[in-house]
Amino acid sequence: MEKVNYKDTLMDRLGIKITEMSEEQVVATMPVNEATRQPFGILHGGASVALAETVASSGTYHLINKEKEYAVGIEINANHVKRKTDGFVTAVGKPAHRGRTIIVWDIRIMNESGELICIARCTMGVFPKKA
Repeated sequence: MEKVNYKDTLMDRLGIKITEMSEEQVVATMPVNEATRQPFGILHGGASVALAETVASSGTYHLINKEKEYAVGIEINANHVKRKTDGFVTAVGKPAHRGRTIIVWDIRIMNESGELICIARCTMGVFPKKA
């Protein structure tokens, strides 16, 4: 896995850690704590979306030619299906479509027991760098 500096980024602030990176999938974890909970004590939907987009963005970065291309998120949607108040969540993202200029990711966020917390889909655009 390529070394990227995450210090002082959203990933750093939310405690997101990428634990696996391949062409087939990306796995990342995030704690459910004061930084990721909403005021009512449950995992904030925005934190789940940030985790999902981190997985899609990191996975896309792994797949592209970094010398000639860059990638940005174009669209993300998420369904929050189960509440979580503490511990950790794990996101597993897999490319659902891998085109030349569009990569669509399916991301499933689960609790420690493997129960689904959130399901997300993120569309990434891949663009040529300007000379």
